[in-house]
Amino acid sequence: MSAEVLKTQGLCKSYGANQVLFNLDLAIEPGKIYGLIGRNGAGKTTLLGILTGQNTKNSGTVTYGDQPVWENQAVLDQICFSRELQPTLFSGPNNLKISHYLRSAAIYYPGWDKEYAQRLLEEFGLNPKKKISQLSKGQMSMVTILIALASCAPVTILDEPAAGLDVVMRERFYQLLLEDFAQTGRTFIVSTHIIEEAASVFENVIILDQGRIIENCHTEELVDQFRYISGREDVVDQVCRGLEVLSTHQMGRHKTVAVRGGGVKLQNALQSDVDVSPMNLQNVFVALCGHGDGQ
Repeated sequence: MSAEVLKTQGLCKSYGANQVLFNLDLAIEPGKIYGLIGRNGAGKTTLLGILTGQNTKNSGTVTYGDQPVWENQAVLDQICFSRELQPTLFSGPNNLKISHYLRSAAIYYPGWDKEYAQRLLEEFGLNPKKKISQLSKGQMSMVTILIALASCAPVTILDEPAAGLDVVMRERFYQLLLEDFAQTGRTFIVSTHIIEEAASVFENVIILDQGRIIENCHTEELVDQFRYISGREDVVDQVCRGLEVLSTHQMGRHKTVAVRGGGVKLQNALQSDVDVSPMNLQNVFVALCGHGDGQ
């Protein structure tokens, strides 16, 4: 696998007067599985489109191995962006067949693995003669996953790949992803709203909030910085001095807060008359990006 870094510096993107991405600096290191999470409208799909040369930028740079991504076929040959299929094209149904997409992928991706694609077709129970407009949402998700995996691209990006899958197929997708990663070591970026199911798969997590990257680090290291602290209001307030309080929920004199911090302050909390409990990645995401919603 290539050891090149996919990188943005000072990346900005606007649609008219609406700025979507703000001065993003991002380095996607090779040989990792990244999770990209953010609320609707945070700019995730826009960012992925720019990273893969499918969308333009207003300013900044996007490079792969220090070479520009935009209109650079040698670079684009190394990147696969597999995104959600649409049952309609323009004003009518999408009458292209699965086989059409697979033939196009075989032409576009130099590393296309035809045998791997065939195995996935059979496992997913997909009929290559079926039109996209005839597929269920889950089957369309399977096609995007198939193309991403069989592309064998050194950098492979999937935008909401599990959105249409039931829980059994979502679990199978993550198994396939990990199996492929173990065999090839290629780089994956997975954008998803189904956070907790995918959390154990992500080595690194990127959190995009209102067009800005607010976190980009090892998943376990990030989650370990956060706790829930609950108990009597006055005790909780005293314990939380010096910790970053991200959200608060109160019922009478009982108070629960989500905090970020560690060291001596957290040790003091563990020894006080309060309950301290861990947070998972989804909890952390809500605390960071909820902006007070429902608090």
